[in-house]
Amino acid sequence: MPIKIPSDLPAYNVLTREGVMVMSEDQAARQDIRPLHIGLLNLMPKKIQTENQFARLIGATPLQIELSLIRMTEHKTRNTAAEHMAEFYRPFQEVKNEKFDGLIITGAPIEHLEFPEVTYWDEICEVFDWTQTSVHSTFGVCWGGMAMINHFHGVKKHMLDHKAFGCFRHKNLAPASPYLRGFSDDLLIPVSRWTEMKQEEIDAVPGLRTLLGSDEVGPCLVEDPEHRALYIFNHFEYDSDTLKQEYDRDVENGTPINVPINYYPDDDPSKTPQNRWRSHAHLLYGNWINEIYQTTPYDLDAIGN
Repeated sequence: MPIKIPSDLPAYNVLTREGVMVMSEDQAARQDIRPLHIGLLNLMPKKIQTENQFARLIGATPLQIELSLIRMTEHKTRNTAAEHMAEFYRPFQEVKNEKFDGLIITGAPIEHLEFPEVTYWDEICEVFDWTQTSVHSTFGVCWGGMAMINHFHGVKKHMLDHKAFGCFRHKNLAPASPYLRGFSDDLLIPVSRWTEMKQEEIDAVPGLRTLLGSDEVGPCLVEDPEHRALYIFNHFEYDSDTLKQEYDRDVENGTPINVPINYYPDDDPSKTPQNRWRSHAHLLYGNWINEIYQTTPYDLDAIGN
């Protein structure tokens, strides 16, 4: 089954060219099954790139997905055209009376700020609390995951003395988890962050379980059954060249940055990077969508009751 998105959203043509099944609203209306209603709260500056990345992953399942793009109500983006935001995004205050089968909360380039210093902190805390009554399953990504685990459990983020940047080996710590169905015992995941969560602080919270972790960059994927949530601190959704774009940007700006670890062949930035995480990315998000499908109420209004 395809993902249902507006036919004039840039991701529609991008995914069509890649062979991902997409469906317009008119086509979807002729089908009798209920699509899964998935929201994407997009906090990243490059909105269109992030839309493509997540739509590609959740659109690769055999289920019909209706994707809704959400933004913080008062926060204004400077990196995406206002026309795009006005046409495709709705502020959280306009959608909070709706129910969602799933919600993805992306990262944001604000790691240097303490959580309460973020301009939209009060509203995103409202989002976190809203998920408990209006969202069946929530997926917090990078800063989004760190903020959510902090809000519900007080787990702190810690500044690193250097940026964790590159592709790092991770261990499958819970092979029987339905979210890791089909996963290898050992895998590569892109990492790009200045902060970390500490495993011992996660372990101190009853009910939290780390599913993926790295000896080099710490915990990666944490399950929070009490809040029907997953928190991932790294970036399965990255395109093949996303780390390259970040590296080239910093080099051009004169910002001190190391060559991303284990990313370029022979660690040579003149060579084309290879994507060695794509299959696990599709597995993880496909497993998440499948778990939603298996457990969400058919009646959307029943979510949270």
